[in-house]
Amino acid sequence: MYHKHNLLYVLTLLEIIEKVVIYTDNYQRASDLLEANDQINYNATIHLLLVSGEETKKIDDLLKDRFPDIPWKQIVSMRNYLAHDYRGVDPERVFVVVKTQLQPMKDALLAMLDLIDYETGVLKEALGSPYYQHIQYLRNKFA
Repeated sequence: MYHKHNLLYVLTLLEIIEKVVIYTDNYQRASDLLEANDQINYNATIHLLLVSGEETKKIDDLLKDRFPDIPWKQIVSMRNYLAHDYRGVDPERVFVVVKTQLQPMKDALLAMLDLIDYETGVLKEALGSPYYQHIQYLRNKFA
């Protein structure tokens, strides 16, 4: 089992994925996402992908190593790209990540939950936070 400090990072990443899906689900092309809603959805997506890189760095390397199909280093690299090349960010690159990488990452994160040593009450308390409103499906872990 892996240390309980990993729990909040995994929960935050799951919440990020759910939010990004909500913000991008209705768009079939990068240009549509970029031009929609005065770029609010696009900018929110960029911000959340940036945060996902930060959270990814905090998860124990040995835990991440259990999921070699997830490009953990590329997630961190994407964070650096989004943070430091704002005017040069390619919307197509962002869109491809959103449409192809989030579901496999979500699957890995859900599997990670079973490998982390945490008390059910900690998960229950975290899910009581309004921040985690999009991952309430995890309540079945303590039902």
